[in-house]
Amino acid sequence: MGVTKSDIFNEQQNQLAVMLKAIAHPARIAILQYIIKANACICGDLVDELGLAQATISQHLKELKNAGLIQGTIEGVSVCYCIEPKAWKALQQQLNGFFDAYKGPLSCC
Repeated sequence: MGVTKSDIFNEQQNQLAVMLKAIAHPARIAILQYIIKANACICGDLVDELGLAQATISQHLKELKNAGLIQGTIEGVSVCYCIEPKAWKALQQQLNGFFDAYKGPLSCC
């Protein structure tokens, strides 16, 4: 089994990779879009909205939470999720910086 090479990259590169990996699935993008559109904490609406099994939704929510992009609060027997504002802002700034760094020609090769 190979050893991870993440230690040869800086913290910002590793952080961006973790967040991008977390959103690199269409279901997770749909979940984030729904949470953003609702502009509130979402508890049980995702199964009806996306048409995926509860277990599948839970796994996707876990990945997004582990990446720090969403946060969850326990309300009774359910967990409600919303965007984690600081992480979302950090992702936006890193992506803006990443794309803004390219100043080259409009065509290549």
